[in-house]
This record gives sequence, C-alpha cells and structure tokens, in this order.
Amino acid sequence: MVDIRIPIGLMFTILGVLITLFGLFTKSDAGMYEVSLGINVNIIMGVIMLIFGLIMLWFSRKKKK
Repeated sequence: MVDIRIPIGLMFTILGVLITLFGLFTKSDAGMYEVSLGINVNIIMGVIMLIFGLIMLWFSRKKKK
C-alpha cells in the first residue's frame, strides 16, 4: 500500500521547483510584479512548496514502528 505522503510530497516538490524556476526567469519583469508591490511571490511560494514537499518525502521515508 502506498503511503499518501509520497505522492503529495512529489507533487509539491515538482510544483515548487517549477514555480521557483518561473520566478527566477521572470525576476527582471517589473510590470509582472507591480500588483504585488514588487515582491516576487513566485519565488517565495515556490520555495515554501519545495520545502513542504521535501518534508513530506522525508516523513514518508522514516521507519514506522
């Protein structure tokens, strides 16, 4: 049986990497981040999603007692 943390961790890790990369590639586009007061929310949320995904994968690898 598959632990639910594995697909959730993979999904958040992959999406976190993609959103972070998108934020890095669009960092120079000032007009895109005008609405968010110049804050690149793609990088911030991408890193948060990446960390959460890695934590879920780490928890799924821990041995169960």
